[in-house]
Amino acid sequence: MSFSLSRILLVFLIGTTLACSAAAATSVAIPNPVIDAPLATAKGVQTAVIAGGCFWGIEAVFEHVKGVTGVTSGYSGGAAETANYEMVSGGNTGHAESVRVTYDPSQVSYGQLLKVFFAVAHNPTELNRQGPDIGTHYRSAIFYANEEQQRIAEAYIAQINKARVLKRPIATKVVALNAFYEAESYHQDYAKHHPDQPYIVIHDLPKVANLRKQIPELYVSR
Repeated sequence: MSFSLSRILLVFLIGTTLACSAAAATSVAIPNPVIDAPLATAKGVQTAVIAGGCFWGIEAVFEHVKGVTGVTSGYSGGAAETANYEMVSGGNTGHAESVRVTYDPSQVSYGQLLKVFFAVAHNPTELNRQGPDIGTHYRSAIFYANEEQQRIAEAYIAQINKARVLKRPIATKVVALNAFYEAESYHQDYAKHHPDQPYIVIHDLPKVANLRKQIPELYVSR
């Protein structure tokens, strides 16, 4: 198994980084999206692909969101031949560590998923980094699959920026989804399988706790 240098250093510098746990636990009150898709009248299956730093944390959060039926870690933004952890970690493939969220649109809307993404899953104002993870492969991005997703994402970013609920403008890029490539098996459900790993304890478990606290109507225990 290979890990990025920042994550390896984090484990060795655990005594120093414990002070960061309070910052990791911070969440922001984000307004509901004004423009959103209505809840479907019947069960169905739709997908959303998003990126916001290490995919372990994004995956961990969305596994606890109402209406979500599956979350897969992977890579988006680059070519198929470079969609592997060793190459993506070099930061030169064009890929971002991403997650594919499969959900029932009769239970949760695309805009509601984006609310979770902006409010607790990551810091959307950071450019090409999240916490200790630095590089374009840790960028914040929404990979839209159709015009409706693009319209909702762009309108929501404009709404949040106008409301000035964040200290800085949103850095999230809204780009067309060309492909999503599943990550290696050891990355799937990583937080669930390694709840005591220092990186998970400091940076990811607080996000799940914030989902439950900040947006309880969308939180489910799994």
